[in-house]
Order: sequence, then structure tokens, then C-alpha cells
Amino acid sequence: MKIVSLFAGAGGLDKGFEAAGFKNFWANEYDKDIWQTFETNFPKTILDRRSIVNVPSSEIPECDGIIGGPPCQSWSEAGSLRGINDKRGKLFFEFIRILRDKQPKFFLAENVSGMLAKRHGEALNYIKQLFTDSGYNLSFSLLNAVNYGVPQDRKRVFFIGIRKDLDYFFEFPKPLKNKHFLKDIIFDIQDTVLPAQGKNYSNGDKCAIANHEYMTGSFSSIYMSRNRVRSWDEPSFTIQAGGRHAPIHTQAPKMKFIEQDKRIFVPGKEHLYRRLSIRECARIQTFPDSHVFSYSNLMAGYKMVGNAVPCNLAYCLARSIQQQFQTVKKLENEKLHNRKLSTKILSH
Repeated sequence: MKIVSLFAGAGGLDKGFEAAGFKNFWANEYDKDIWQTFETNFPKTILDRRSIVNVPSSEIPECDGIIGGPPCQSWSEAGSLRGINDKRGKLFFEFIRILRDKQPKFFLAENVSGMLAKRHGEALNYIKQLFTDSGYNLSFSLLNAVNYGVPQDRKRVFFIGIRKDLDYFFEFPKPLKNKHFLKDIIFDIQDTVLPAQGKNYSNGDKCAIANHEYMTGSFSSIYMSRNRVRSWDEPSFTIQAGGRHAPIHTQAPKMKFIEQDKRIFVPGKEHLYRRLSIRECARIQTFPDSHVFSYSNLMAGYKMVGNAVPCNLAYCLARSIQQQFQTVKKLENEKLHNRKLSTKILSH
């Protein structure tokens, strides 16, 4: 099945769908800091670099599915919470515009859990109605990536629609039985990491593993307000789209509580407290090491990785979409066969 990707970013959704057997032959991404990363990792995919506002639906190839994550800052619990009233929040309407015009068999749209805030209730219901009015049976759910092969607590909302003429609703996959933890994913590379160059510029090819470098600098009072360390036998905190907010590496002891909203690094152990590297964050997002992120300043690298949908979560959803399509098609073929058989018997 062929898909196109809107707001493609660094390609977390794309990677998962490709692993499930989908072919992504056209994508759109407006952020110039991401272009090289996407084109390097998806050389067979045409990348449209225009703002989606300026892309006519007629110039987007016909496809079986449309996937994407419209910018989430407007809905974020850590952001302005302006939601649909912010110009970035309105990009959801561009996704819906293209969906209505192209009418693929299915779509998948992802966004932050802040979208579920009470103040966004009316806007969220409006978006759901627009998806339904566009001709789709809509399924909607809040998923935690840790339940789908991702070593990270990361809650995101997903809209998945199946075109109404196909006559079924998508069923979200059940959580996997086995979970992955930090020791499973980053333990083996803890000793080969490099600190960033001055002003947090990249070490380039000096890294033993691509992108295995971490941001340096002070930690804000907000950052120090709670523990930022997870143990080896736990999943990571959410990987965010900013180096200043990256979790502390697991080698350090959990931060010491002083009082409400105030913690410190354990005295005498300060040297163990460093941010996770970009590669460690990418592994936690389940990107393979072969997926290389291109940037000159580490801030851009952390942003790309943190904004992505974890590849393993994307794969689980893509595989379920594919399997449910196959099941429905098989049932339709069986019904058609039985009708032909009944007609044949009656004719005799």
C-alpha cells in the first residue's frame, strides 16, 4: 500500500510504516533544519519543501493512506495551550483539506496529550466531526508508547480513520506483553559519548556512533524542580523536543529531594549528571543507529528526535492497519464467492 506523509519531520512515522511494508513515495516538510535528515534517510521518497498551506491537493500523488503529525506546540501542556486558535493549531485544517480532496482508504494523525485538556474540548470535538464529515469512520485513542515496544513513557493521541465505503472502524492494537527498559536500549553505549563542542556545536564525525553527543550547560530551576533520572530497569521519561529538557543519563543516582519543587544532584556525584545524548534519545524513540540526524547545533538534533513519533509505535499501528485491511478484504472475497456459489446452485 502506498502512503504520503504530511509534516513528516525526521521520519518516525515513516520508518514504522515502511517496516510494516508500506511504500512512502511522497512527503512534505517545511522546516529547513530537517530536510537533509529526511532526504538522507528516505532517498526514494520525494520531499516537498513548501509550507503545506501552499501545496494544492492536485499536486499530491494518489495514495492508499495519509499519515502525519500536525505541529503540536499549540496544544502542548507545556506550551501556550492556545490550540486551534493558534496558526500552528490551524494546520490541522490543512491536513483535513488534503484528506477530503484525496480521499485515501485511511489516514493517521498524531498529536500531544495536551489536546485532551478541558479547555480544548470544543475544538477537539469539532476536529473529530470534521474527520467524520470528510467521509471516514473515526477511531480515536490516547496511547502510551511504553506499551508498544518503546522504552519510554510517552502519551500521545491518535486519530485513525477508515473511509466509510470500506464499512469498518479501525481497532487499536492491544498493548504488547513485554516492555523494554533503558538497560535494553542504551546500556551498551554509555562509555563512548562526547560532550558538545563550544556553544553546543556538533562533534561531527568524531562521534564513535553517529549523533552520540550531549548538550552541555546549566539546568534551570524548573528543570531542578523534580527528579529527571530513571533507573536502568525503568522506561525513560518522555523525550522532549529540546536539549535543555532532555532527561539525565541513567548512570546518575536519582536527584535528592530538598523541598516541594526543589531537588539537587546528589552531593559528590555531580560528575555523573549529564543529559542523554541525541543518539540515546533516538534509541529511546526506537530509531535504528543507521538513521542519522544532520545538524550543526545540537539543539536542532534534539528537536528533530523529540518531535518524532517512536518508530516501534508507528510500526504497531501500521501493522494493525494492514492486517485489518487484509481481514476485511478476505471476508469480502468470501462473501462474493458464496454469492456466486448460491447463484450457481439456484440456476440449476
